[in-house]
Amino acid sequence: MSVEPEIHPLNGIRLPPRGAVLALLLAIYIFSGLVGHDPWKTDDAVTIGVVHDIVSHANWLTPGLAGRPYPDAPLYYWLAAATAHLFSWLLPVHEGARLASGLCTLLALTFILLAARELHDRAAAPAAPLLLAGSIGFLFHAHEAQPMLAALTAHTAAYWGLTLIKRKPLTGASCFGLALGLGFLANGLVPMLSLLPIAGFVAWRSERPWQTGLVLLAALLLAGAIAACWAFALLATRPDFLQAFWREELLQLTGSSQPLLSFPRVLLLLTWYAWPALPLAGWTVWARRRQLLSPQLSFPIFAFLTSLVVISVCFGTRSAPTLLLLPSLVLLATPGVSSLRRGAANAFDWFAMVTFSLFALVAWTGWVATTFGWPERLASEASRLEPGFTPQFSLLSTALALAATLIWSWLIVTSPRSPMRGIVHWMAGLTLFWFLIATLWMPWIDYGKSYRPLSAGLARALPEKRGCIANGNLGDSLLASLDYFHGIRTVGLYSDAGVRCNLLLVQGSLKDESPLAGTNWRKIWEGARPADRRESEKLKLYQRDDKMNRRASGAAEPSLLGN
Repeated sequence: MSVEPEIHPLNGIRLPPRGAVLALLLAIYIFSGLVGHDPWKTDDAVTIGVVHDIVSHANWLTPGLAGRPYPDAPLYYWLAAATAHLFSWLLPVHEGARLASGLCTLLALTFILLAARELHDRAAAPAAPLLLAGSIGFLFHAHEAQPMLAALTAHTAAYWGLTLIKRKPLTGASCFGLALGLGFLANGLVPMLSLLPIAGFVAWRSERPWQTGLVLLAALLLAGAIAACWAFALLATRPDFLQAFWREELLQLTGSSQPLLSFPRVLLLLTWYAWPALPLAGWTVWARRRQLLSPQLSFPIFAFLTSLVVISVCFGTRSAPTLLLLPSLVLLATPGVSSLRRGAANAFDWFAMVTFSLFALVAWTGWVATTFGWPERLASEASRLEPGFTPQFSLLSTALALAATLIWSWLIVTSPRSPMRGIVHWMAGLTLFWFLIATLWMPWIDYGKSYRPLSAGLARALPEKRGCIANGNLGDSLLASLDYFHGIRTVGLYSDAGVRCNLLLVQGSLKDESPLAGTNWRKIWEGARPADRRESEKLKLYQRDDKMNRRASGAAEPSLLGN
């Protein structure tokens, strides 16, 4: 038996990476960019808005958003509120809340490593967390406040439990039941649906189907008991909230209006979203096409196809739910990393090194242009994209970015030859690029994405003595940001309270202009983020004069009711 030569730490790292080296690489990837910026549009802002409501008003059982109920599964919000509270001495709520995403990501990478060990072997297993974290789509969501990360963690834990059942039936079934129950509490029923036929497949393919089926049935009972705790608590205190939650779940089950079109669109999305796991999974299927019925291949193939159907039918081509397709692809791709032919492995390695070295060069060049004004053409383009941005030089951020670049240069020069070198360089390069974005570019990006200045401008424009503010067409992320930054809350325009409001807040223009027709509304303020140039992105505040206020307080305006 050949003995692997010892490698001195100053000359290179051992491949595949294990222990402290693997943990350090993944930790830098996970926690870079979680802090240092405001809530951003869509899921990040909405989730932080719900967490803010929990922290401020202790609505633990029934999450809310900007003063109205938000019927959603609560586990991720509980976890984010807990991390926000624990680190409130150091971080603002939005940054403390994102630490929950870091924790979920860390657990998901750990569980996929354990599942790969059970399904394949210890030598190939380190490729699994590298492939999952290295997937381009994963990068977009792993660093935002994203409840779907909790569902991803549940899926990876469930896969570990299902792969463990053959060796330790009770432990594996318990892990699967806990993952299924907690996954329901984190994201509801629909994201967990695909795990049920996968469990049935495992029982069918096992050496003792009846025994495996019984322990999995016990796991389902455990999952049901976990879910029932929250449901019964709602039934006893807020049945209306529970009813709204189930209505949303049933609405999701009806799925996409065009499921046959969603299927190819999701596959097209995966071509970049799941890179490099998708091509490596394809290579595994081709290279081991005579072993497709083996547990090592049949389990991840069936899991991927089942999840693909559920995601396509219930979620369409939404980005966040597509995360749930990655664990099965990663488990399928893991043996493909070590079995790549030398030419393909070298090509992938060179592609990773050249691509991320160029990305690092672009990141540094752009930062120099925005900070020091040279090259002038690039600096003027950056100013055009984010007008009004004033760069500030940070010695600490620059030093950290420089250190990361030097480590990358050392890594690509000293890494020993190994089938694992390509995926290590890919993951390290992706980590470098994201770290440079987090240290050098985050102020510039945050300036354009944050709603904080817009919210401050609106707060200054509001009359000192005001009644309620009617909301014409504001999205959840904007409502959450206004509430989080300055406590500005609105009511629905067509609600009983909304028709009597003397202030109206609209983004762009209303599809139905009848609320503004025939009344003495006048625009008193208009604002937008620096890069929001389109009319549909501008926020407008209208005020009704005293005469119309008296009329609205006596009876609802027909035009405000849309009649």
